[in-house]
Amino acid sequence: MTEGTGGRAGDLPDDLTDVEAGMWQAFRNGSVYDLRSGDAAVDDPHGGHPWGPERTVRARVVCWLLLDGPPALAGRVSSLKLTGLRIAGTVDLSGGTVVPYVELKGCRFEQEVRLPEAHFTTVRLVECSVPRLEAARVRTEGDLHLPRCRFLGGIRLTDAHIGTDLLLNQAIVHRDRTGRSISADGMTVGQDLQAELLRSHGEISLRGAKIGVSLSLRGAKLASPYTRWALNAPQLTVERTLYLTPAGVGSAPSGVTPARGTRVENFESQGGVRLDDGRFGDAVDLDRARFAFTDDQVLSLRRIQAPELRFLGERPQRGQVLLSGARIVTLVDRATSWPGPGGLHMGGFVYGNLVPRGPFPLAERLNWVAAATAEYNPEPYERLAAVLREAGEDEDAREVLLAKQRRRRETLPPAGKLWGYVQDGAVAYGYRPGRAAVWMAVLWAAGSLAFAHAAHPPVNPGQHPQWNPALFALDLLLPVVDLGQAGQWQLSDAWQWLVAALILLGWTLATTVAAGATRLLRRG
Repeated sequence: MTEGTGGRAGDLPDDLTDVEAGMWQAFRNGSVYDLRSGDAAVDDPHGGHPWGPERTVRARVVCWLLLDGPPALAGRVSSLKLTGLRIAGTVDLSGGTVVPYVELKGCRFEQEVRLPEAHFTTVRLVECSVPRLEAARVRTEGDLHLPRCRFLGGIRLTDAHIGTDLLLNQAIVHRDRTGRSISADGMTVGQDLQAELLRSHGEISLRGAKIGVSLSLRGAKLASPYTRWALNAPQLTVERTLYLTPAGVGSAPSGVTPARGTRVENFESQGGVRLDDGRFGDAVDLDRARFAFTDDQVLSLRRIQAPELRFLGERPQRGQVLLSGARIVTLVDRATSWPGPGGLHMGGFVYGNLVPRGPFPLAERLNWVAAATAEYNPEPYERLAAVLREAGEDEDAREVLLAKQRRRRETLPPAGKLWGYVQDGAVAYGYRPGRAAVWMAVLWAAGSLAFAHAAHPPVNPGQHPQWNPALFALDLLLPVVDLGQAGQWQLSDAWQWLVAALILLGWTLATTVAAGATRLLRRG
């Protein structure tokens, strides 16, 4: 009997081993074929205990069942459900269409699994040992589940199309020859991609991938000593939220806050994270995320767009955070999460609201802006001032703009710096106009007291007003208004120097007030 004939007729082919015959019958019955011994150490697919012929099937027979298997028994639905088996040889379903449901638990593959351009309904590999999964352009109508599996040579899902969910929870994935653990550029996932508590030893590449709901890397540990990026996902699209947040070990399902006392694993990345040009429908959540960078590695969020960015991770000790060109509606952040000077770049970073978690006084917020501008750049100051003004914090907004002018002053030549100090001391660049009135009152009072003791012969005897030292001092200080005093009296010796000083100080105050008013009008 040929293999093809046996498959079509539903009869057992002649060359099957006893183990394969049992798998054949379980396939027709749609039942689980379980060959575990009952000893957890022996049954561990990742352990060192050998599995002999008593629990081994050939990959060729597995492919035969999936591609051209026998019909189901009456009243049953054929499916391949294997537990605790060793699959010898290469499972190669390239380009094939697999109709039966596939679920393998605790199995050990001796060679790579090849699924490029294959078409499935649902595939579940749970806690399996797989040398490598090669599945470029694979299509599934339902889920692709790979939880708790170990892949020694990486996973390739380039341009794959997963109809509903892709699960990689608690999987361990090692790198391939190119240094990548997961290659999934251009992949499309209809609903969620969950990779919670994942352990990745190489670069995860998700360039141009599209996720229909959320992407969860809660509690994942990414390490890539071979390439610059641990997560390389430019132009990633996530319709809802990207989670780089903690996960409870052995606790409630995804998205549920772990119960008190549950051991929590934070998201960690030992290598750069690149999300440039990403689009996120709800948020990018970095709550308690840890980034262990070298000096040339970065967390790159350039030009991302999201309604909310939750920048609540631990402060990176090395490397940089890049937010240039990002557009965020609400920035939720913590003062202790941002890197120091030289570690932050946010030219063109646009955000509409600030929601600090914990204390974040204005002085620290100004340090945050200064840390992002190694060289003077007015844009971050103006953005912060605009956001504070929209929130009704007008006084804080003026303080930010004053800090901008002081920062600008450091870039000016000596003459410009001197004039800047004068404007700052006089009226704080126009942002504290009440200071000019104080200076004017002090100078007026001092001048009035001094001139009360001055000899003051009239210019035109017999044609002069009554001497009034207060009006005389005020007439000198006001450069535009003529009170009819300054030109009527002749003062000599040191009094002439005092007259000149008051005139110069009056013009200086008037000029600084005018410059500040102009600046305020431009801002309005």
